[in-house]
Amino acid sequence: MSLPLWQPSPERVAATNLAAFMREVERRWGTRVADYRELHEWSITHPARFWRSVWSFCGVIGEGPGETVLENGEAMPGARWFPQARLNFAENLLRRRDRGTAIVFRGEDRVEGRVSWAGLHAEVSRFSQALRAAGVKPGERVAGYVPNAPGAVIAALATTSIGAIWSSCSPDFGVQGVLDRFGQIEPRVLVGADGYFYNGKTIDCVARLEEIARNLPSLERTVVIPYTRGDPDIRGVPRAVNVHDFMTPYRPGNIAFARLPFDHPLYIMYSSGTTGAPKCIVHGAGGTLLQHLKEHQLHADIKPSERVFYFTTCGWMMWNWLVSALASRATLLLYDGSPFIAGGNVLFDYADAESMNVFGTSAKFLDHAAKTGLRPRSTHRLAEVRAILSTGSPLVAESFDYVYRDIKTDVHLASISGGTDIISCFVLGNPAAPVWRGEIQCRGLGMKVEVYDAEGRSVRGEKGELVCTAPFPAMPVGFWNDPGGSRYRAAYFEKFPGVWSHGDYAELTAHDGIVIYGRSDTVLNPGGVRIGTAEIYRQVESIEEVVEALVVSQDWPPRAPTDVRIVLFVRLRDGLRLDGALEAFIRRRVRENTTPRHVPARIVQVTDIPRTRSGKLVELAVRNVVHGLPVKNIEALANPEALEQFRNRPELSA
Repeated sequence: MSLPLWQPSPERVAATNLAAFMREVERRWGTRVADYRELHEWSITHPARFWRSVWSFCGVIGEGPGETVLENGEAMPGARWFPQARLNFAENLLRRRDRGTAIVFRGEDRVEGRVSWAGLHAEVSRFSQALRAAGVKPGERVAGYVPNAPGAVIAALATTSIGAIWSSCSPDFGVQGVLDRFGQIEPRVLVGADGYFYNGKTIDCVARLEEIARNLPSLERTVVIPYTRGDPDIRGVPRAVNVHDFMTPYRPGNIAFARLPFDHPLYIMYSSGTTGAPKCIVHGAGGTLLQHLKEHQLHADIKPSERVFYFTTCGWMMWNWLVSALASRATLLLYDGSPFIAGGNVLFDYADAESMNVFGTSAKFLDHAAKTGLRPRSTHRLAEVRAILSTGSPLVAESFDYVYRDIKTDVHLASISGGTDIISCFVLGNPAAPVWRGEIQCRGLGMKVEVYDAEGRSVRGEKGELVCTAPFPAMPVGFWNDPGGSRYRAAYFEKFPGVWSHGDYAELTAHDGIVIYGRSDTVLNPGGVRIGTAEIYRQVESIEEVVEALVVSQDWPPRAPTDVRIVLFVRLRDGLRLDGALEAFIRRRVRENTTPRHVPARIVQVTDIPRTRSGKLVELAVRNVVHGLPVKNIEALANPEALEQFRNRPELSA
């Protein structure tokens, strides 16, 4: 019988926020929940009681919650949460005003900074006054084209303090990618940095800001944050002002927080946009706040003054998730730039230097660290790191081994999964439960997550579609410019009416954990057998010669397809070539550890694999190229030039 990789001690379990919450449930509702399974069952059986308890336990600031928690609770979509409540998102994040540290920042090895809670409140106060003076009102949009630095947090909180909507892209987006997003939402103000640092280089953004500003007719002001230089020349940027000049007329003071309805729009996020124009997903203030408080305090066990880090950019929902840790009175550790400088140790150096408690990263980063032979357990203390969080793609079992063998033995490893669509997680960590190899620990509290087969039956121990069968507060308010809601309903509720279909191919395990095998829209189907791409990646990427891989299905035969075949693309270590012996070894590894159906029909070497700007593989885009179809909106890709390696490959013609 296998044993868990990690088990929290009874003392550690008793000290968790989760244990305190369970005691609160018993005290308030007279319901004793003995363990997480019972708590989860109670949370989905009594959603109104559960979310009211989260509001109280996490100390939400606002008017409410009121007598009614959930209206029209059987409708999905259509349910309405906390209809009587009024709150302000930024007010909840700025509840501290002392001299303790709110934000620590590193921009590679070029820039360091610290902001106190009092200083953060003062800067948000000034920026908020400047936005009001510029005429920004509740519901209007402020867009950010900014690196992951304190200025981005200040601008976002100032925007939301007045009830305006914040939307951001990272500055590595090209001009067209930004216009594809911001052009749809018509911002009144654009906040942009003069540039950013990446891998030791300085990238100038002033020319891009000029072109973006000229092509956004709604724009009335461009506020430029000096980041890479002290006084950038912004004379060519339409209606531009240096952020210091923008804020100079205003003195710090109390912030006039606009308390608005629970579902008042807070953020506009964007789908990846690799199969068409990006969808503009509108998230509400109350749902985002309540969901993040729940995830931070109950699932990640974040406590006041802890130091929380996540490697992210402002173009990924994990940035919004990270910023919300301020509502738990935690300190944000921000980093902008490449995670691979300093021999790949820069993030571990940061963890030691700043006494990091929560280390958030991606599955690909952990895989890269393992492939390059990093052993932080031998080179770093990591004494205060108590949790490592991973998302972005499925965390394979071998990466679980790597964390506990080469990073830290006594650490809570939480693989988490959700997405931009809900700005949060469906499945994630449990600080009071064991970690099993290759499994996400649990379904989120208050989230009625199930796995459906093709006929819409709930299954366990079988692979199927990850769904959520009951409403939850972090469901989007809707899509921008979708007044009837038809695009919103089609995106999530078309496959199984009245049920949120998330697009992940998953399985519920015997431990009540979850394994995600990839996106359901990229599931391979040779001979009618459904295969998740992550099942193949796990085997191939464990091979020493392989740096990374991408797998797609190819219609076969091409002229009159009657089936599909599996095509595997591999990027090998520098200097290596794919020969017959390595091909045979790859096929043998896949066959021995999966099934003969998983074995690729063709294996092709490439030197680069295309990704979105948040690091996700773009299997659908590659599949389109393989079939000679156009790829829409390549601006969504970090390295669109890599697609050319997949076009008209002679290896795929026979």
